[in-house]
Amino acid sequence: MITAVVPDLGQPLLRRAELGDLALPNRVVMAPVTRARAADDGLVPTAMHAAYYAERAGAGLIITEATWVSEQAIGFVNVPGIYSEEQVTAWRRVTDVVHALGGRIVLQLWHTGAASHPDHLAGQLPAGPSAINPHVRSFTPSGFKDTVTPREMTTADIAATVADYRAAAVNARLAGFDGVEIGALGSFLIAQFLNPRLNRRTDAYGGDRSGRRRLLLEIIDAVAAPWEGRRVGVRLGPYWTAGDRFRADEETLADYDALVTELNRHPVAYLHLRGRDLSAPDLTPDVEAIARYRRRFHGPVIANNGFDRESANALIESGHADAVSFATHFIANPDLVTRFALGRALATGDRDSYYTGGADGYVDYPASSWQDAPREEPAARRT
Repeated sequence: MITAVVPDLGQPLLRRAELGDLALPNRVVMAPVTRARAADDGLVPTAMHAAYYAERAGAGLIITEATWVSEQAIGFVNVPGIYSEEQVTAWRRVTDVVHALGGRIVLQLWHTGAASHPDHLAGQLPAGPSAINPHVRSFTPSGFKDTVTPREMTTADIAATVADYRAAAVNARLAGFDGVEIGALGSFLIAQFLNPRLNRRTDAYGGDRSGRRRLLLEIIDAVAAPWEGRRVGVRLGPYWTAGDRFRADEETLADYDALVTELNRHPVAYLHLRGRDLSAPDLTPDVEAIARYRRRFHGPVIANNGFDRESANALIESGHADAVSFATHFIANPDLVTRFALGRALATGDRDSYYTGGADGYVDYPASSWQDAPREEPAARRT
């Protein structure tokens, strides 16, 4: 028989939190996940986007899928932007329904840089910190393709990109978002500038770790300007590995040590850290990977990558993070906070539908029910 479950409201994940000027009713954060559902010429969010985020409004904070700051930023199919009036209007429908349901939502800002492909840019070469191929793959309209050698960005290109980020932050505020997050991880533009194997510049945006982080710091300050208070988060992935250009060696981690320390001098609401990948699905996340940067950043920290309810509660209780974000769990469990509170089983998502478009695998995952509650053990098994 199914027993009535007493909610575990004392668990750390369900405590209130403040991330800068963002007040959260719980510490279960929805991580940004690309879903490729803006299948229109203008890359405009649709009614399905509004439904998708509305279903997940119980999160302490929703961080949207990464969103293009300009047409030059594009490097993946069917991802929405935040650079046109039509996109702003459509995103307003998303934020209105999330707020009506009591949620909080910030927009992640994205630029792929050299990880784009000419197929996204009307045949033009993508631009990066230096003319060095990042050796990753871009998801184009005709499928995944290897990246090419980009052109090196001029200082005018860099200034225009910083301005694009600022304009995107202005548009995000017009669209009703509670703040923005700068996506500075993965194989994309900002991470390319931070990477000494891709950034061989000799001007103010290269040369050493101080120069390599200048673009990110200028973007932070520009993006923060349109907001009152601290409403800009930064997402970093020190442990990201991809191809032969991105690796988490000690030199890379030391660069991130210095960067995270420097963030304390800028208007950052929170630091969103992607930890190490798990080497096996049954392992627990590396707490020290998060603690290393927690010791250096004086503000709130969101941890990500491989956490479940038990490990996330333990991490918050230890003080190594203020909140934990979940990606794949939120894809298949729109009511993830309820499931955590009631100890209900988690559904598993269909990976084959992540980027396929349409409603299947996007807005058709059901909320949990009594059938997902823990079942009472037979008397013979009780102790």
